[in-house]
Amino acid sequence: MIDTVVLDVGETLTRDDRYWARWADWLNVPGHTVSALVGAVVAQGRDNADALRLVKPGLDVAAEYAAREAAGKGELLDESDLYDDVRPALAELRRRGVRVIVAGNQTAKAGAMLAALDLPADLVATSGEWGVAKPDPRFFARVLLESGAAPERTLYVGDHPQNDTFPARAAGLRTAHLRRGPWGHLWADAPELIAAADWRIGSLLDLADIARP
Repeated sequence: MIDTVVLDVGETLTRDDRYWARWADWLNVPGHTVSALVGAVVAQGRDNADALRLVKPGLDVAAEYAAREAAGKGELLDESDLYDDVRPALAELRRRGVRVIVAGNQTAKAGAMLAALDLPADLVATSGEWGVAKPDPRFFARVLLESGAAPERTLYVGDHPQNDTFPARAAGLRTAHLRRGPWGHLWADAPELIAAADWRIGSLLDLADIARP
């Protein structure tokens, strides 16, 4: 039985298309260019920020992020960015007595915007707030600290094998890989992913019966 479900954010709860579209606008290139380059670096197993450096070689992503924020063209995240299954899935988990935690690799600003959405969750946290990001084992140690449940009764849900499934499994958590977004689709049938994931799902609505049938 699973007592706590912990969910990644990008391409698990939220769509990333607006995030990349705003970067494309800032760098003055077509949105398709950035999207295609994100796909390319994902397929190569590289950091997705490398897509921005391909558009603008030598780009200091952190400095450029700060410049966007200062210009009033920074991060935005609202209800329209959520996938349709998020609210019903999380609400059903809580109805069944499962603790729900949202924890992903996002900025502190994104964390505040997520918290403002008043999701059916017991805790919303980001790497920017915790000071440590996936796949660092310390991130998953913090997840377990917040879970309040044993590792084998804590389920981590995400789309990205290298950031979610593999390190969560290494930390002793149960894992569910979500076939969603570029990472989720690209590696969904990879043998190493199949071996590492306790469950492979196509919707967050599948989680209720996994956690507490």
